[in-house]
Amino acid sequence: MLRLKGISKYYGEVAALEQLSLDIQQGSTTALIGPSGCGKSTLLRALIGLVTPDTGVIDFNGVTLNRESYTQVRRQVGYVVQDAGLFPHLTARCNIELMARHLGWSDQRRETRVLELAELTHFPRGCLDRFPTELSGGQNQRVGLMRALMLEPEVLLLDEPLGALDPMIRFELQEDLRSIFTALKKTVVMVTHDLAEAAFLSDNIVLMREGCIVQRGTLEDMLNAPADEFVAQFVRAQRNHHDDTAQLA
Repeated sequence: MLRLKGISKYYGEVAALEQLSLDIQQGSTTALIGPSGCGKSTLLRALIGLVTPDTGVIDFNGVTLNRESYTQVRRQVGYVVQDAGLFPHLTARCNIELMARHLGWSDQRRETRVLELAELTHFPRGCLDRFPTELSGGQNQRVGLMRALMLEPEVLLLDEPLGALDPMIRFELQEDLRSIFTALKKTVVMVTHDLAEAAFLSDNIVLMREGCIVQRGTLEDMLNAPADEFVAQFVRAQRNHHDDTAQLA
């Protein structure tokens, strides 16, 4: 579904991504993880065209991404950011419907899809006409997810979607996201700083450092066969961060 070949992105003399290559299979869930500044969010933004690589090629389902193809491809990609990124002057319903209205969907088609998504994400129908300031952080994140799924995209990109939520709401949304990923069988790429969350939600974990991929595989691979000392240190730090280390056992 997604193939990156020799991707580099420089900001001055600093390499955010450096000669990075990665294949992402259709229907899989891939988690990008690593320390701050490792390039994981830059990589995600490159997949949707918000960042243009200085070198390399990105193929989306056989189509090479460039200025001409980005507009077409973007409608096949849903994008969720950390703070939901909702327009505060629009209700939840209007935020969700925004692109569908732009594309001329009928009132009935939009309403049917919104109600489908509210059921899928466990969002209360009675809150659809509330504004973001009238919703909880978890509810706003569900609205952001519904907006990303509105056009039935082939690929879903999530940039630390649960990072700003308190632990209880985060746990609840983790459970819901895993159910949604399983039900929809879409290709998902998500950025997270939490290794336990990556293991819980994804099929594959991609650990990055300084714009490069250090190791790719399962949590068990990184626990039992770390590629180098950095991987071992990263896993140890994550285990120490969690009070319940059984999450990474």
